[in-house]
Amino acid sequence: MKRPILVAFAMMASLGAQAAETYGPELDGFEYPHEVKHHRFTSQRQDVSMAYMDVRPEKANGRTIVLLHGKNFCAATWEGTIAALTKVGYRVIAPDQVGFCKSTKPAGYQFSFQQLATNTAGLLSSLGIEKATVLGHSMGGMLATRFALMMPERVEKLVLVAPLGLEDWQAAGVPWLPIEKAYEAERKTTFDSIKAYQLKFYYNGVWRPEYDRWVQMQAGLYAGPGAERVAWNSAQTGDMIFTQPVLHELPALRVPTVLIIGGKDRTAPGANRASKELAGTLGRYDRLGKAAAERIPGASLVEFPEMGHSPQVEAPDRFHEALLRELKKQ
Repeated sequence: MKRPILVAFAMMASLGAQAAETYGPELDGFEYPHEVKHHRFTSQRQDVSMAYMDVRPEKANGRTIVLLHGKNFCAATWEGTIAALTKVGYRVIAPDQVGFCKSTKPAGYQFSFQQLATNTAGLLSSLGIEKATVLGHSMGGMLATRFALMMPERVEKLVLVAPLGLEDWQAAGVPWLPIEKAYEAERKTTFDSIKAYQLKFYYNGVWRPEYDRWVQMQAGLYAGPGAERVAWNSAQTGDMIFTQPVLHELPALRVPTVLIIGGKDRTAPGANRASKELAGTLGRYDRLGKAAAERIPGASLVEFPEMGHSPQVEAPDRFHEALLRELKKQ
């Protein structure tokens, strides 16, 4: 009987040590899979920096793909996808948006998807890239959509993986939360709270040890020396997501578009503020994916009925197989 108790104690101690890890305000101390570079520019009357990875293949196919992270993710989360894409010849650009991860955390910044799209376009121009496939996950899907709406001439193909913004939470009746209140909630963020949220909404109640690394990546920021700035930017970008849905503009998309959806995904920002009855109707990606595909002219829909919000993390082999298949289509 002693051995199981000791094993359990060791597991708890390991978790505690992991949760205690902290990182600097620009995710200092967390290692990315490839060299991190910085695009420095002036935005909203201040100097800011976008961190990014620019990964070139051994044998180039002449195409570039831009990977846009979600709110609770970073460019590093694309590690497996970068490997799969470069293997078949893609040049991959994976940035961290201003306010996130290894990029600047501004004290004062008016966050909008238009601003982040403009920042991303500036990064690509600085690298001499005028046209690329744009792939966005979660919040990054909203950003990718905005990018394609603003600059369709720069988008070869649009790929949206579990994108947020496929429903209008505010119009549905979810109460708005003042940014100050959101900041108070963000300051309480811990490894355990991030994991609990992702377990419920992202992975349908099934957790795997490899997910811990990505939880720790975020938790270390919230526990580090830049915690106040991190929490404030997170509150601001949460408000951006809630108040700037892309749902109503999907019919205006004029680029080849692919939607990749997990049927078990139940992500719905603000659902915890809604009534129980309303919350039960939100984040139904088994319905939202189909509805979005019908609204986007000529869109293709790839569904993984048994997966959640992050199929590229949950089942990378199947996800990459489907992604590469869709990228080959004209």
